[in-house]
Amino acid sequence: MDVHAVDIQPLPGFASPVHDSHSMFRAVLQAMSHPGEVISVDGLPDAPAPLNKVTAAICLSLVDFETPLWTDGEIAASGQAVSHLRFHCGCPITPDPKAARTALVSSVTQMGELSRFNVGTEERPDQSTTVVIQVNGFGIGKGRRLSGPGIKTINRLDVLGADDAFWSSLRANALLFPCGIDVILTTENAVVCLPRTVQVEG
Repeated sequence: MDVHAVDIQPLPGFASPVHDSHSMFRAVLQAMSHPGEVISVDGLPDAPAPLNKVTAAICLSLVDFETPLWTDGEIAASGQAVSHLRFHCGCPITPDPKAARTALVSSVTQMGELSRFNVGTEERPDQSTTVVIQVNGFGIGKGRRLSGPGIKTINRLDVLGADDAFWSSLRANALLFPCGIDVILTTENAVVCLPRTVQVEG
């Protein structure tokens, strides 16, 4: 028996693929419609390190054979994570961040500039990359001030582990509208979306 083959066997996916995929999609849609709001998600299958459960579930819901996927070095180095994504999503994995429709970043400290991804064009802003970034947690009611569509007045959000460069990159991203990157932040049991329409203050 090939020991290495056993090591990279994918973990089980959704118990009820159609129902669970729709539930995860609705959670992301709710988070995208209400930027900065923390949406709790539970009952998700285990995920191979360094992916957390929500990141893996988002991929199972939104990524398929027509969705080129880019991953950062830590995820790319995990044979089990790559095997899991290929098996359940059937997605091509690209080394070029600008060729990706979805990108996975293992930690907010590893994000780099959002401009390295595809921001779309004025004719096709929908062709931009959606970037999923794993974070340590969220602080609600404190931190940076967020405003824009989907936010009644102002939301306040603290992203644990995020530095000033992260917020500066989001501010620069908003200036590109209608182009720009839609950002999804995940923990083991929650998701927050920061679409390109979000204005960051502070």
